[in-house]
Amino acid sequence: MSLPLCAADVLGEHVVFELDCIDRMYCNAYVRKLTYPGGVASFFTHHRGATFASTALADPISKRFVAAIQDYAVDHKVPVVRFVKGQRKDDVAHEHLARFGDREGVYMIGVAQEKIGTFRTEKRRNPETGVRYPWIVRASAVVNQYYCYAQDVDFGPFFVKFSSYFPYGAKLCFNGHHWAQRQAQAAGIAFGELDNGFVDCADPAALQRICDRLSPAKIDALFRKWLARLPHPFTPADRRAGYRYELSVLQAEFSRTQVLDRPQSGRIFFEHLIRENLDLGRPDQVSLIFGRRVRTRGRRPTPSRFRTRVLTADVSPSIHVDYKHSKIKQYHKLGRAIRTETTINDTRDFAIGKRLKNLPALRQVGFAANRRLLATQRLGHDPIAAARVFTSVTEPATIGDTRVAGLRFGDPRAMALLSLLAVFRLSVRGFTNRELRQHLAPLLGLTPGAMTAGQVTYDLRRLRLHGLIARIPHTNRYLPTQDGLRTALV
Repeated sequence: MSLPLCAADVLGEHVVFELDCIDRMYCNAYVRKLTYPGGVASFFTHHRGATFASTALADPISKRFVAAIQDYAVDHKVPVVRFVKGQRKDDVAHEHLARFGDREGVYMIGVAQEKIGTFRTEKRRNPETGVRYPWIVRASAVVNQYYCYAQDVDFGPFFVKFSSYFPYGAKLCFNGHHWAQRQAQAAGIAFGELDNGFVDCADPAALQRICDRLSPAKIDALFRKWLARLPHPFTPADRRAGYRYELSVLQAEFSRTQVLDRPQSGRIFFEHLIRENLDLGRPDQVSLIFGRRVRTRGRRPTPSRFRTRVLTADVSPSIHVDYKHSKIKQYHKLGRAIRTETTINDTRDFAIGKRLKNLPALRQVGFAANRRLLATQRLGHDPIAAARVFTSVTEPATIGDTRVAGLRFGDPRAMALLSLLAVFRLSVRGFTNRELRQHLAPLLGLTPGAMTAGQVTYDLRRLRLHGLIARIPHTNRYLPTQDGLRTALV
């Protein structure tokens, strides 16, 4: 039996099953009115009717909330575990989940002291009258956090973490693969499990459609469902007054799993990957993979550590590439699959808001980064494919009766046009003649006014007839094609 010769061979010939799916998601739950000092003061004075604003007024609320959690544990026979320093919380939770026999319910409550952002009251003095008065300011404190680990019939295992201190911030953590597994079971689709993922499936297309359906509404419904069951720090009257939790994205992992026909394929892939891709962390490579402009000079350089890390934990190598607060990771999962995973830790890295409703835009960024990395690796390791792409773009072509000039390699105008394909890749609306002119002119040392619309029309025609861009129907806007992006990477 012959083995694949290079990484491009592995990706092209030895992947028997692949799936794009949201992996781990960590959501922040907050009460918008309690995210700034003035809102906290208003909660105590205008809403609760206190004569003055002080965080000391939150002490009875905190005590009632903690007592309610303890009572819940007793009433539902839920074990309470206090985590010790250095202990992996997930390992402890997995032990309790293995002993949990119900389809749904809370199977463990963990307690850990952690540092959080909060508010405190300090005494200030009126400079005119000399009278001292309380004033609420931002602060930090180390307080108990209560991890409620539960099993949901639709989402599988997850946890909700509550802070025991005002304003009682919370976190929601779940895994999209677990959700997809339960939806596939409900739909009667047979599949094989790969830890928290999939190793095979009787209907891959249907499974991919299931993964694509994980929406902000479903995530919010999970959170609301368990908020109604678990102890709540705010009373019904508080919630009716608008003191309700909202969700934002704290961390999201977007993964592509490519199951291989045999373990040797994966080992060969990573041997070639490590040897040939130690430069992936360079600014120019990061710019192509994440589709973002990276500045290394000037007054406002891109704040990021540009590096490629190769980790060898348990003799299983993995590659990590950083971009600002986000990263992309690639590893050999359980000796069966290549897992490519983009982790977004700050949505602002991609000019996207943090609220949960922005998840569809984040999906586009995360899955596109995975595809770009794999395309870069495949073309970079396949000189024949790279040469074919190079020739098709740089030489003139005849489309029907129309002859179109090539984009000659080394020509500043051609190089600038190809580099702009990566810039416009994340634009959902596409780009126009005018927008291309505004970006193209500075790259050629010109002002936008020095270029005419006719000159850019000629460039658009070259890009379109070479298949590098496509016109959006019934508009004057264009989008880069997949072939166009791959060509730019080459």
